[in-house]
Amino acid sequence: MQKTISNIHENIKKVIIGKDDTITMILAALLSGGHVLLDDVPGTGKTMLARSLAKSLDCTFSRIQFTPDLLPTDVTGLNYFHQKENDFVFKPGPVFTGVLLADEINRATPRTQSALLECMEEKQVTVDGVTRALPRPFFVIATQNPVETTGTFPLPEAQLDRFLVKLSMGGLTKEQEVEILNSRMKNAPIEGISSVATGLDVLNAAEQLKDIFVHPLLVSYMVDIAQQSRRQPGILSGVSPRGTLALFNMSRAYAYINDRSYVVPEDIKAVAVPVLAHRLVLDRSTGGPDAGQNVIRNILNQVTVPTEDWSR
Repeated sequence: MQKTISNIHENIKKVIIGKDDTITMILAALLSGGHVLLDDVPGTGKTMLARSLAKSLDCTFSRIQFTPDLLPTDVTGLNYFHQKENDFVFKPGPVFTGVLLADEINRATPRTQSALLECMEEKQVTVDGVTRALPRPFFVIATQNPVETTGTFPLPEAQLDRFLVKLSMGGLTKEQEVEILNSRMKNAPIEGISSVATGLDVLNAAEQLKDIFVHPLLVSYMVDIAQQSRRQPGILSGVSPRGTLALFNMSRAYAYINDRSYVVPEDIKAVAVPVLAHRLVLDRSTGGPDAGQNVIRNILNQVTVPTEDWSR
């Protein structure tokens, strides 16, 4: 199944240039059953990345443009009265899809943002007391602009904790930007890619994560990192148990993508910042957009890395 994930990665690379690490993290999140928050300025390829993933997977794709007047029912769907049937009929919202792009999620009110909580955590939607399961896989890629704050509503901690990882597309080298321009001389690259896997392939690959071995010393190492985050100065709330579990799952997925049947400390270190940094609740004096990331990096330097033969 590693071949399936490798094929998806290579397919997305045809469209998204110079972002191998970001693609790897997104695929690891997909395998882990989590969701991704892309925090970056406009024009860096966030929407194109989501579309490329959906097209590579041959699954449905929906996009919600979050605005202040967006209602929860615009996300989940609603019951309306059907005159011909003389009864109420449920009209599914855009969350009933395989890959959902929640564009500029912080522009919607907290009430509308909260409509995604049940969807993301329990993979289901409850409207008027009736619960409906979402398709599987169900994967949310949400975006937000960290620079523009006018007309935005900060994501509450409960919402942030639902995102398995928080990533940034980052900048490009001159050579990579030239390659992007050259690749668009004739047609958009996304028009030239086709599906290389199905949603069932992803679900089957995700099942294999259960066989990835994690040494008890590494389990203890992950817990030490989480507990150390709760003792840091300037931190009002450290990594939650959900965050520790997210680190565990992402480490296994990262090992799987790197074609290993066991986790090594380097896997944990590779995913720790994007998995844990956004879960910290910082004191106002701590400040700075990278403060959470710096805290996790400092913790990784403080906590002793165990040494062992990590295979079974």
